Amino acid sequence: MPVVHEHGERMKRFKNKGKDTAALRRQRVEVNIELRKAKKDEQILKRRSISIVSLEKSPSPAEEKNIVPLSLEEIVEAVNGSNTSLQLQATQAARRILSRQKDPPLNQIIELGIIPRLVEFLSRTDSAALQFEAAWALTNIASGTSEHTRAVVEGGAIPAFISLLSSPHMHISEQAVWALGNIAGDGPLYRDALINCNVIPPLLALVSPVTPVGFLRNITWTLSNLCRNKNPYPPLEAVRQLLPVITCLLEHEDKEIVSDSCWAVSYLTDGSNDRIQIVVDTGILPRLVELMGSPEMIVMTPALRAIGNVVTGTDEQTQAAIDAGVLAVLPLLLRHTKPAIQKEAAWALSNIAAGPCQQIQQLITCGLLPPLVELLDKGDFKAQKEAVWAVANLTTGGTVEQVVELVQSGVLKPLLNLLLAKDSKTILVILDSISNLFLAAEKLGETERLCLLVEELDGLEKIEALQTHDNNMVYRAALNIIEKYFSGEETPDLQPGTDEDGLYNFSVEKQDFNF
Repeated sequence: MPVVHEHGERMKRFKNKGKDTAALRRQRVEVNIELRKAKKDEQILKRRSISIVSLEKSPSPAEEKNIVPLSLEEIVEAVNGSNTSLQLQATQAARRILSRQKDPPLNQIIELGIIPRLVEFLSRTDSAALQFEAAWALTNIASGTSEHTRAVVEGGAIPAFISLLSSPHMHISEQAVWALGNIAGDGPLYRDALINCNVIPPLLALVSPVTPVGFLRNITWTLSNLCRNKNPYPPLEAVRQLLPVITCLLEHEDKEIVSDSCWAVSYLTDGSNDRIQIVVDTGILPRLVELMGSPEMIVMTPALRAIGNVVTGTDEQTQAAIDAGVLAVLPLLLRHTKPAIQKEAAWALSNIAAGPCQQIQQLITCGLLPPLVELLDKGDFKAQKEAVWAVANLTTGGTVEQVVELVQSGVLKPLLNLLLAKDSKTILVILDSISNLFLAAEKLGETERLCLLVEELDGLEKIEALQTHDNNMVYRAALNIIEKYFSGEETPDLQPGTDEDGLYNFSVEKQDFNF
């Protein structure tokens, strides 16, 4: 069964801890689809323009009311005619149909065959109003499905819109930015088509201290769509062009601009270590960590995602995030009221826990164990699953002393309770963690005490129950623990006790357990 195979591959990597630290760091694979959906809610791929913006030469709302609606046939006739006034009237009528709040008839407009003509109108410098209305109409067509966007691109819109970025009329330039953002948001193919048509320099030229905030929001969103998508990633040269400006925009006071800048960085760090390094080298990690602590969800979410991506990288890249202060912010996020934030924070923590024991020690010193245990105990299940990986990584790569601290922080009870979960993969990771705890106990000569503790927490009962689990790997892992640690003679005189210094004590009566 696929779960077994996938889990086997993953556990194989965990067992090779000493040989390949990088293998312990997990990038999002199985949750990718779910995250893509979440991202669409949090950062919109495409935007449709439905309201009248403050415009130089477009009609006022009063004038809009006086516009006589044209039939589709009349629109086609006028658009294809040679009378500029009628062309404007028809283009405006098409734009108004496309700006309907509900179910705009994109297919009908495309089927009229007027897109190439609308693209022609983009270069009509003799009529700014016609340029603007055509740009607006095409923007809304491109905001639809991939088929709709393709119709606009195949109509020749990319070079025409890039030319409009340099329009002397700001509202036309802004409409071009919006349209290009919709085209870039469609996917890597059109994103790269834009980059190959040299969209970046004129786009970056629009960013200045005097750019109005509303315009700058649109520019930032379009820049973030140029950073978006994998298979393939954006060209490295484009990334190097975009990053300095995105770094500046991260410092802006407007939360929407900061949010889209954070999303841009999160896309750029969602890849190979050399791509993560380009971002680390900009020096923006401290700012991202600061933004992780923002009370604004639209800022905190992408900042956390970006830092979470960085700590999937090398030990050095993870250390850069630690040096930027990530461990001071994570406790708050692990206790956040929103389960999605808890989950992202636990995911980041699990990847930090996959590092060398020095980084694990920093994690412990910064007080991450109590919130981790709380999450295992009371968190949302998706967050608990990530927390389980954090425990697995810590028990795999930590020193015996660090594993003891984990046990003393009360991890066993919630960990054993999660053996009742329905998710086979999570159960396997927990059983692996329990095996690792026993390996540490063996080194300390404390195996029997740990056995007693597991029994007192009803853990043995739960592990025994897994012998009837329908997943063969779960059954075998549970059987292995029972045969290895629980099949011997009982030792009735063994009572929970303490060592002289109490450090290596696995006793339930020890205060540190807080059961």
